[in-house]
Amino acid sequence: MLEPIGVRPEDEAVYRRLLSRPDASAHDLAAALDRTVTDIGASLARLAELGLVHELPGEPARMRAARPDVAIDALAERRREELARTQLAARALLTEMPAEERYRPEEIVEVLVGWAETAARFEQLLGTTRHELMVIDRPPYVADPGRSDTSVRRLLRANVRVRGLYAPEALELPGALAEVEDAAGAGEQSRVHAGLPMKLAIGDRRLAILPLGGAGVDAAVCIRPSTLLDALIQLFELLWEQATPIVLPAPADTTGDRQLAALLASGAKDDVVARRLGTSTRTLSRRIAELMDHLHVRTRFQAGVQAARLGWLQPSAHDVEGPDDRLVDR
Repeated sequence: MLEPIGVRPEDEAVYRRLLSRPDASAHDLAAALDRTVTDIGASLARLAELGLVHELPGEPARMRAARPDVAIDALAERRREELARTQLAARALLTEMPAEERYRPEEIVEVLVGWAETAARFEQLLGTTRHELMVIDRPPYVADPGRSDTSVRRLLRANVRVRGLYAPEALELPGALAEVEDAAGAGEQSRVHAGLPMKLAIGDRRLAILPLGGAGVDAAVCIRPSTLLDALIQLFELLWEQATPIVLPAPADTTGDRQLAALLASGAKDDVVARRLGTSTRTLSRRIAELMDHLHVRTRFQAGVQAARLGWLQPSAHDVEGPDDRLVDR
């Protein structure tokens, strides 16, 4: 289990034993694991170097296992930093290759065949992004959404800038709108655009994954630094400027009107909004009419503008670009 972060299987067995028997001595561990005291001592020394165990005061000498949720997280973060340094060093090695070799067409574009290979490469892109992630999100999905969401949360905790452009149909899936709102609250810059032409993910402006559309086509391309990658980045920026920011209800929303205004401003359809609020579309229509009457407006667009003027809506806390009253008229 812990081999990916540098812990040998025999050392992990000692660590697990110490977790269940905190006061075990080296002799106790040797007897329980059918190993020599010398072997146990070597394992304890390696575990101590990794920060997974520490020595207790007093005699005889005893070791105590560190809390796994703290120690293993720290060890995993250290390993990620080491991998990041290795990746930087690998990119620096590119300068030793002749230019004509670095920019051969087959090195710039790589074809991925099959959903499994595409999903694995997408997870790899998430795991290696260190500065900025740009995503155009629209169904269908090849990766496990839950696993991808976890990876994005890790990037946000690492202060990576994450920008997500969502197609309206992406918000129609059960739970999708709530997940996007949660991501916006966690620091993602989230916007909605009704005219997204494709799915796309770009990590650190150095690698893009572009699924190939069309019925029955289960392939994608990886694109490395080139004029093609520059064009995809520019396309993302243009779509980003045109998109509508995901807005969240302002604090102290006691009546639910601000949440309703925020959901309408997100561009979600009535059935999606109703599902998010836990109500029927008939009740939702009545609530929308009451909201428009309360705001003294005649259209949803006017309701969104008025709600923004009243301070009911605030863009994602980290989406500081663009006006906060660019709302979608449904």
